[in-house]
Amino acid sequence: MTTFAGFGLHPHLNAALEAAGFGTPTPVQAQAIPAAIAGRDIIASAQTGTGKTGAFVIPALQRLLTNPVPREGRGPRLLVLTPTRELAQQVMDAVKLFGKTSGMRVGVIVGGVGYGMQYKILAERLDVLVATPGRLIDHLEQRRVDFSRTEVVVLDEADRMLDMGFLKPVERIMAAIAQAQPKKPQTLLFTATMTPSVAKVAERVLHNPLKIELTPNKPNHSLITQRAYRADSQEHKYLQLIELLGVERVDQAIIFAATKHGSDKLAEKLSKSGFTSAALHGGMKQNARKRTLDQLHRGSLKLLVATDVAARGLDVKELGHVINFDLPQVAEDYVHRIGRTGRSGSTGVAISLIAPSDVPMLRDIEKVLGKKMELAQLPGHESILTQDEFARQGALAPRSRKMARKPNYSGSGSNGGNGGGGFGARSGSGRTGPGARSNAAPSHGGFQKRSHAGSGRSDGFGGGERGGGQSSAKRPARYK
Repeated sequence: MTTFAGFGLHPHLNAALEAAGFGTPTPVQAQAIPAAIAGRDIIASAQTGTGKTGAFVIPALQRLLTNPVPREGRGPRLLVLTPTRELAQQVMDAVKLFGKTSGMRVGVIVGGVGYGMQYKILAERLDVLVATPGRLIDHLEQRRVDFSRTEVVVLDEADRMLDMGFLKPVERIMAAIAQAQPKKPQTLLFTATMTPSVAKVAERVLHNPLKIELTPNKPNHSLITQRAYRADSQEHKYLQLIELLGVERVDQAIIFAATKHGSDKLAEKLSKSGFTSAALHGGMKQNARKRTLDQLHRGSLKLLVATDVAARGLDVKELGHVINFDLPQVAEDYVHRIGRTGRSGSTGVAISLIAPSDVPMLRDIEKVLGKKMELAQLPGHESILTQDEFARQGALAPRSRKMARKPNYSGSGSNGGNGGGGFGARSGSGRTGPGARSNAAPSHGGFQKRSHAGSGRSDGFGGGERGGGQSSAKRPARYK
């Protein structure tokens, strides 16, 4: 059996690993660490929670500890690029853990915080710099970054970086490194999924890399119980969510929403309903995000309502539940989302709430999983759509949430009107009588703050759209 002691690591690393209780490397670490120590470029694909961070931090620190320190220049010897601030912090925590007694100078450059302290960090000689591409480009344009000492570059969660539109910034950073020195740095690329776009980037930035593929063709989350419930609308989803939070005995959960605005509104509504909840998304300042995560780790925060910023790089011990209030736009992100639970040998529960508009995304997720997800009815909060009606509306739903016309949640209306998105009741589409079924999703009520006759405007969750008529639907009694 391979052990860390068999890698011939520097005494500082061995001491840190022993103190942290690390004895046996994970499969990705067992393959990546010796190859990286030998100086090879690496492209490694492995699921979240498999130890990828240690697979690049340990050999990179080994190189810095055993090689002479370049005398000239002030920039980092090791540069790690990550897609999110949370991942950057996770990498920085690993660097500090494994390099605990090494005396290395480390720094982190991310968005959401002021530039002053970052100017100071970049003006000093660094051993390790962990950064998000966008903020690092800002400093690069101000000519504050020195790559003349950079020996190792790590692209962490490369698939997520590309999904977030960081291809051009990453290419600019790699070009700046190449321009700053004659010798190509060792480059390590780690990803959760091996997509064609990741493969293309690897071809451009890696030289004769060792390929490590530990991601199975179909994800296997054997310790996670996955369930899905059929809902008629966003309003109906909220009623189901409240019910589930009561009957599931949820200690802590991450609830995923589609948008920043939606996560804020959902967290606010849950707080008003008596749940300790807070939002987490990319629009928040870094100190606010850190404060929220600290509360989650301490256990003082019960429900974290997040966008996909929390789908990776967020490790909460014994997190029991993940709830997909909205499905992700990228099917592979479903795997990363539910991977926040069922970690380190623990069991977990992943629940998805599926409205007709979610069906195209559900089908894409099923392809990734290699199996069909059965849609159950939540007792006491069953859909008032028949199965045929649900299937028919799902078949008509646009494939992309970005392209979708906002659905109608009122159930009926007069003279038509444009539907609205989010959580509030909306004006109807098409001429139907009170309480009659239509192609629009039925209303479940309870979340409309106010509506304005004639304008079709609603100020419920998500913001309203203007329509041409007044809603005349009668809400089913059980949803009042």
